[in-house]
Amino acid sequence: MIFKKTSGNGDLTLYLGKRDFVDHVTSVDIVDGVLKVDPANLNGRKVFVYLACAFRYGSEDLDVIGLSCRRDIWVKRVQVFPVIAGGIGKTPMQEALVKKAGEQAHHFSFEMPTNLPCSVALQPGPNDSGKACGVDFELKAYIANAADDGDEVIEKKDTCRLMIRKIQFSPASTNAGPKAEITSPLQLSASLGKENYYHGDPISINVKINNDSSKVVKKIKITVEQNTAVVLYSSDNYVKAVCSEEFGETINANSTFEKEFTMTPLLANNSEKRGIAVDGRLKDGDTNLASTTLCESGEKEMQGIIISYKVKVSVSLSSGGDVVAELPLILMSPKPAGG
Repeated sequence: MIFKKTSGNGDLTLYLGKRDFVDHVTSVDIVDGVLKVDPANLNGRKVFVYLACAFRYGSEDLDVIGLSCRRDIWVKRVQVFPVIAGGIGKTPMQEALVKKAGEQAHHFSFEMPTNLPCSVALQPGPNDSGKACGVDFELKAYIANAADDGDEVIEKKDTCRLMIRKIQFSPASTNAGPKAEITSPLQLSASLGKENYYHGDPISINVKINNDSSKVVKKIKITVEQNTAVVLYSSDNYVKAVCSEEFGETINANSTFEKEFTMTPLLANNSEKRGIAVDGRLKDGDTNLASTTLCESGEKEMQGIIISYKVKVSVSLSSGGDVVAELPLILMSPKPAGG
């Protein structure tokens, strides 16, 4: 499949072979495209392409009154025409796109750093209007005298753009799931069945209790929490329960208990919740709860939106108070077959 977009004046046409680019944690797929340029109406101007990772917030209405509702996290610009000598060769994808676009096609490439966030959106509430807040990636071709002159007015008809996505897939793992143990006032042990879970799969939580106290356990509550860290000028964290259930288990003093519970966090059960993070989508495609953000340890701090999950096992005592164990959860999409 080929994706293309033409400028309003018909002088520029962007071509891409795909719109999803995979972040492999240690590297990111190269964004390799082609731009067809008709130089007849350039009048001495140049043609550039930029790739921008931006955090969008507020209402698009603000743009109309001159208040930007986006902050660029990372921007890279390249000159496509006139062609600059010494450029890199074409990728196989670009060879195919050039054949499709014809003689006036020029190739370009971008390498994204690994510390950029993935495409993610914060779900608006039922009565909210406008575009959702979140992180997105925009590829834009434009005609201008200079690549980045704040005083130059670039007309919309001299531009064309395509939105792309930066995504991550769950790593292959056969590791045992995380485990947490609490020893006071009773012995609570909780563990997950495995390290990584896919969206839509039931999560198995094994709970063991050795109630060597004089208190009675009256119920167990298990919650899956989504933590959204918005890292821009400062770091703000938002915690939302995406799945929660109470189990009326009575465990008397000086007795033991063991049971495996299952929980399935789904976006469908959180569709009315404002601020839930979801994986970025193109147009009105389907999506799911936002995937866990994977990054290299010791890496330069990531900006934008960073997603993590945890499972909380709360044991309520009849005398009051809770004993709580927390487990980190990796929730992602599987790597496509052959991908």
